[in-house]
Amino acid sequence: MKTLNRTIKGQTKGEWRRRGFLAYCILPSLILYLTFMIYPTLNVFGNSLFHWSGLSPNKRFAGLENFANLMNDRVFWLAFRNTIFLMSVVTVITMALSLFLAFFLTKTRLKERNVYRTLFFFPNVLSFVVIGTLFKNIYAPSTGILNNLLKLFGLDSWCHAWLGESGTVLWAIAAAMIWQAFGYYMVMYIAGMDSIPRDVYEAADIAGASKFRQFFAITVPLTWEIIRVTLVFFIASTLSTSFLVVSVMTNTSQNYSSEVLLSYMYRQAFTNANFGYSMAVAVFIFLFSLFLAIVVNILTGKKEN
Repeated sequence: MKTLNRTIKGQTKGEWRRRGFLAYCILPSLILYLTFMIYPTLNVFGNSLFHWSGLSPNKRFAGLENFANLMNDRVFWLAFRNTIFLMSVVTVITMALSLFLAFFLTKTRLKERNVYRTLFFFPNVLSFVVIGTLFKNIYAPSTGILNNLLKLFGLDSWCHAWLGESGTVLWAIAAAMIWQAFGYYMVMYIAGMDSIPRDVYEAADIAGASKFRQFFAITVPLTWEIIRVTLVFFIASTLSTSFLVVSVMTNTSQNYSSEVLLSYMYRQAFTNANFGYSMAVAVFIFLFSLFLAIVVNILTGKKEN
């Protein structure tokens, strides 16, 4: 009995040592996470309840007044609409283009496959400042490549001030974002498609299934987990990159036609010195992103089942 008790006591002591060692290992990461993720997030929620310039030590408690003003702010809703537009257009076109190119490069067995993969991935290594400047020059009304090419083919009526007209500016920004992103997602999809056994496609070929049917009946279901992950990536990346691209390519203060949520938040904080109101916009963006991520997980989860 004493031997059994000593054995149990030794096992309990060993278990506590193991747990203590694990806690000691994760403690630095936990402290960093709390300091740089949780505390700033809570700080944003707290500051959204105050009228504050961001520079003065004086804060005046406003309760939910900033959020009430937000609901009646025309420019905020315009920025929200523009953000939704970019998230929809960039996500759909980038995903379709990435999936098509990944399927094409995987199944055609081209000798130059690695060359194309490198070329398509190359824009992803460029900074957004470089990409924004590049496309800004392409869209230049008089000296840009795009308008000059249209004139060369006699399509003068198609020429526009692409970044200066409200009807074209968002499409021009979306094109730059798609060009930057599609290679990255294409490489992710290729990695998933390469893991599908060739026997499956050979059986489909024998059964007479077309490439189109193979894509939707085999490729998409077997790479669905990767597609689910990339959908969440699309939401997060479009929100963050839209601010960078819009800031480099356009002047959003002219008519707000290219204003997005993050650029509006930045303007309120650092141009209008309205930090409390800016934090209310940040809280809205946080809750909106969380809502979209949950919706995507629920919808794609049903598809998986």
